Amino acid sequence: MKVGIIGGGIIGLSSAYYLNKAGHHVTIIDQGDLTTGCSFGNAGMIVPSHIIPLAAPGMISKGIRWMFNSTSPFYVKPRLRGDLIKWGYHFYKSATKEHIAKSAPSLKELSLFSKSMYQQLAKELPFDFGYHERGLLMLYKTKETEHEEAEMATLAKQHGLEAYVISASEVQKLEPDVKVDVRGGIYFPGDAHITPQLLVSQLINYLKEQGVVFQTNTTVNDFIIENGTIKSLMTSTQDFEFDEVIIATGSWSGGVAARLGLSIPMQAGKGYSFTLPQVEKNVCIPSIFLEARVAVTPMGDSLRFGGTMEITGVNHSISMNRVKGIVEAIPTYYPEMKVALPEVKDVWHGLRPCSPDGLPYIGRSSKLKNLTIATGHSMMGLSQGPGTGKLVSEIIDQGNLSVNLAAFNPQRFDF
Repeated sequence: MKVGIIGGGIIGLSSAYYLNKAGHHVTIIDQGDLTTGCSFGNAGMIVPSHIIPLAAPGMISKGIRWMFNSTSPFYVKPRLRGDLIKWGYHFYKSATKEHIAKSAPSLKELSLFSKSMYQQLAKELPFDFGYHERGLLMLYKTKETEHEEAEMATLAKQHGLEAYVISASEVQKLEPDVKVDVRGGIYFPGDAHITPQLLVSQLINYLKEQGVVFQTNTTVNDFIIENGTIKSLMTSTQDFEFDEVIIATGSWSGGVAARLGLSIPMQAGKGYSFTLPQVEKNVCIPSIFLEARVAVTPMGDSLRFGGTMEITGVNHSISMNRVKGIVEAIPTYYPEMKVALPEVKDVWHGLRPCSPDGLPYIGRSSKLKNLTIATGHSMMGLSQGPGTGKLVSEIIDQGNLSVNLAAFNPQRFDF
């Protein structure tokens, strides 16, 4: 079949990979040049340990406190917009223990499946993208955070994941080259990481060699629908006709879906990162500074720091105060690591597609026969990308699904 994928991030690229392997003719349409999206400069973590959705108890009260701190890791810009109000209402309704209990098994299943796809890709792709299985350290400095994270570790173990509460000295043993100043940490040995820009850039070239067509710097303006089927896509460059259409447009998915009469609540969650090149004494294991909400990932001899979640709409402004918050957290956890505030040109930013309940949208539309939706993965897009792409291929081919998609129903907010 002729399959059109709107969006060329890791979800769109992964979908193209598996659809192309299945013999379909695939075209990716993207409004940019594929080098500026979330899949390029993120923390590169593959984290089956993350089974708690963004919409969790305590996030609302923390978010309100953080809103008044310009260097805080989380911020929602108040705006009188219907889409934000609707999103906020659903976020509030979802931030419950019941939601966590219902969502955790589904997130775990999707993430473990996606990790298995990464393991397969590392063996079958003809290039190296820095895949390593060294686990993840969740580092904390306070007794309060220790208590919260111990509960999370217990929950993870209840769901069959390996999780160990370790002391400060045990953390230090895992990091022989970098001094660590923490109260302790949670170690998840089952997590992994990659160098995302290596994967994305090389996967694009590989897909082109395999015959996937890339239509970049192209905006989808409208759709022609006939008899409950998308007949054609009207874009800024030309019109396209496909047998199957996939929406994988990340933070823009809500607007794209609205043109099709679908309700896909979405907000862009801006994140920042910067990378230190040629670090002489590097970190061994990817880590998250829990109180500061900063992610740290070794990538070869480089070291990437990332963080913040700004719900400020689709915009590309850079708040250096947020970046300053990341920089100031580093010596608090790594006291011998002195990092200067990077210049604006050296700060990467990306817009994470955040659904209000913290779960992605994956599945076929019940309203349009030839439409599949795969978006809304928030901070987990890279982690869950290959798994989602494989599932999209299974949906298109109407085969048995490797993961139960009930929790990710794209129509769950229709009313």
